[in-house]
Amino acid sequence: MSITHPTPLSSVYPLPVRGEPFERADADIVRRMEIVSAATACAKLNGMGITRTAVQGPLPLERGSRVVGSALTLQFMPQREDVASGVSQEYIERHTALWEVLETVQEGDVLVVQAYGSAFTGCFGDMLVRYFKRRGGAGIVVDGRIRDVARVRELGVPIWCTGVTPHYASQTDLFPWAYDVPIAAGGVLCLPGDVVVADDDGAVIVPGSRAEELVRSAEDHENWEDFSRMRLEQGARLSEYYPLTPDSRAEYEAWRDGGRIPLV
Repeated sequence: MSITHPTPLSSVYPLPVRGEPFERADADIVRRMEIVSAATACAKLNGMGITRTAVQGPLPLERGSRVVGSALTLQFMPQREDVASGVSQEYIERHTALWEVLETVQEGDVLVVQAYGSAFTGCFGDMLVRYFKRRGGAGIVVDGRIRDVARVRELGVPIWCTGVTPHYASQTDLFPWAYDVPIAAGGVLCLPGDVVVADDDGAVIVPGSRAEELVRSAEDHENWEDFSRMRLEQGARLSEYYPLTPDSRAEYEAWRDGGRIPLV
């Protein structure tokens, strides 16, 4: 993978690494994915043989949050004294991958961050989230913590994180290292341009190469679950309608196509 160093910086600190150019997820696929829950996406991907998609650790900062969008990636790395140290370097951050990635945000992007679940790294605070929102960012999934939580909540940006901390991003054990690169967020590989689906169940990474296949399957899944809910409310047996049997599948297809379905 070729890398570039967009911003000159003193040799005392690491230059921000940028990965190769990538294509964002297709806008129509993202739009169609709006009806797909994280649970459905995770289950459907499992059926397609993609088994590690649920980001472990980050939970929604606000219950009821939901986001679907194309993934931007940001990678933190462990500090080392000869390269970066947490002592008096908050103002150095403006020359790092953390600032650089925010300048690339486009409408509808979801920023996914590798931070090793650190309890001592406040990857984002008020000012950065505010700028992310102004640039059109849709949401943030960070395998680590945030700070300025009261002001961040006021901004209304959907965020999934592992908690809060008073620390700034490079104050202790990590340093913003690279962006637009493959990352491991909560034990899951995320590539730039993958699709992120996140809700109260957590965040799921949908491989960009499988997104269209998933959305076709998920659209049908969400529709038949609506049908099954209706039938269960009418008194039908769970074993006959969840999941569908061949007979109830035929009922569903008639219902979907506008046929008349008798009451249970």
